Amino acid sequence: MHPMNRVLISGAGVAGPTLAYWLRRYGFTPTIVERAPQLRTGGYVIDFWGVGYRVASRMGVVNRVEDRGYHVRELRIVNRRGESVVRVPTDGFIRVAGTGFITVPRSELAATIYQTIEDDVETIFGDTITSVVEHPHAVEVTFERYEPRVFDLVIGADGLHSRMRALVFGPENQFEQYLGIKVAAFATRGYQPRDELTYVMYTEVGQEVSRFSMNDDRTMFLFTFADDDPHLPASCAEQKAVLRERFGRSGWECPRILEALDSSSELYFDRVSQIDMGGQWSRGRVALIGDAAFCISLLGGQGTALAMAAGYILAGELYRAAGDHVEAFRRYQQRFAPFILKKQRAARRFAGAFAPRSRTVLFLRNLLFKLSAIPAIAAVTTGRGFRDAIELPTY
Repeated sequence: MHPMNRVLISGAGVAGPTLAYWLRRYGFTPTIVERAPQLRTGGYVIDFWGVGYRVASRMGVVNRVEDRGYHVRELRIVNRRGESVVRVPTDGFIRVAGTGFITVPRSELAATIYQTIEDDVETIFGDTITSVVEHPHAVEVTFERYEPRVFDLVIGADGLHSRMRALVFGPENQFEQYLGIKVAAFATRGYQPRDELTYVMYTEVGQEVSRFSMNDDRTMFLFTFADDDPHLPASCAEQKAVLRERFGRSGWECPRILEALDSSSELYFDRVSQIDMGGQWSRGRVALIGDAAFCISLLGGQGTALAMAAGYILAGELYRAAGDHVEAFRRYQQRFAPFILKKQRAARRFAGAFAPRSRTVLFLRNLLFKLSAIPAIAAVTTGRGFRDAIELPTY
């Protein structure tokens, strides 16, 4: 048993359960606390490849992820009349990625990971941490509902709007870098038309809406739009009103999509932001992983995979350090931070593609997509972004 055996993890998304899996495998006793009353559903689909895919392979869950995911065949960009203006087969992207490549609902990936630990790791649903007091050899944690408990370490894996980060490191506005874009997503059943295994995008200056057909007659929609005001509407009704205002006069299928939105009870709505901790992912016996520590932004395309890699590396360094959490936290950040900084820079360059600020930018983006249909050009234009230049240690 490790001297720092008891580890509390805040967040049951992707990063937290991945970290819990590896900690338990190395002999630790992790506990997860999650604000939601159960695992979250809904949201959007992600492209899953690279370093995260390799972690999933080491966890033995790749087959289950593949079963829940989709092998997208084509990216299609349409005009306001629904006519195709760009069609890009995904073969080139998949070849450049090098390892496996699967499109999967983020909530399905999270559920797959959680199933590897649900019978062995204590999870407290429907509660949240209210204070963290560090003592020389432990951390005293109070909860909103549960009685106070003592842990050896506390890890924040609770996303972009991390409560753990706010409690220990300071207010969110110290670390959040808003990229001037907002995003929303929902899913509905029975929507027509369906384009199986095709990701369809319709873009206007300053905004974009996409759809993707999923199993069980479901269709997911993703909205992105430029907005200089970082304020978020508080209620679901207000959020829907914003989308109706932004997309109500748009072409393509937008009137039909907004009609489907009206009857939807679930809507994901957030800012597109990055988190910059200024090179400090830990403080005392508390550390951060995933979006809580280094969100590259939803439009960066690999946040979920990077969260898994962070959980794998942090657990391995805690195991290797054999009780010295200061050294483990230092090694975790030293090994992973340079890679994250490159991903954040790449995401900032790419963010404008989802909400082009001018017709010229929109034209150039579409041209780039057209060229990426040519294998030799795809290898150059997407190679750097798709190849993860980091080796996963073996612990």
